Amino acid sequence: MKFTVLVDVRLRSGIADPAGTTIERALPALGFEGVSGVHVGKTIRFTIEAADEEQAVTHSEDLCASFLTNPVIEDAVVTVSPGGDDL
Repeated sequence: MKFTVLVDVRLRSGIADPAGTTIERALPALGFEGVSGVHVGKTIRFTIEAADEEQAVTHSEDLCASFLTNPVIEDAVVTVSPGGDDL
């Protein structure tokens, strides 16, 4: 079966986010007041073949831990859904 995988990668709590800080500082000058807590991350989408959804989640989490993220400074949330053509 094919599964669509969405990986949301964010910096761990306590890790400096200079891109988020830069964006947050620029917003008032652009007319966007009252915005705070800006964090920048990345989203990774792919299709994976697996026997079932549980296996797709396991393989995707393994892929994140070994290649897609830096587990020392980043957390990843993996979302798996049936089908592989809606990327």
